[in-house]
Amino acid sequence: MSVTPSVLFVCVHNAGRSQMAAGFLTHLGGDSVEVRSAGSAPAESINSAAVEAMAELGIDISAQSPKILTPDAVETSDVVITMGCGDACPVFPGVSYRDWALPDPAGKGVDAVRPIRDEIKSRVEDLLAELVPAHAESVR
Repeated sequence: MSVTPSVLFVCVHNAGRSQMAAGFLTHLGGDSVEVRSAGSAPAESINSAAVEAMAELGIDISAQSPKILTPDAVETSDVVITMGCGDACPVFPGVSYRDWALPDPAGKGVDAVRPIRDEIKSRVEDLLAELVPAHAESVR
């Protein structure tokens, strides 16, 4: 793993789950981790309920936009976390792959998105503690 670990969050539309995960890791990890997100079939725009749910916690992801998943983004990441993109994610040696089975927030209101957001936050905190042990104490 490089000095600054690189994490890529991938979901189909890159509009909800992966954007919330990237928002949390950027917010909590700061400069100690490189954060990217992408989708196998990116949506036109980010999920407004995801934006609202994150804003409730003081994290603004409204300026983000869905991006297409590229083999280069995967190959240059230390950890790739998929969220329901199936086999669309290319596999490269030396990259750690994890799948987070999370409900898709597409088409759901903010009340339904909050529990997904909270689960993502918990998983991101655990990931950050694993990748950057010095953050383990400050996150909890």
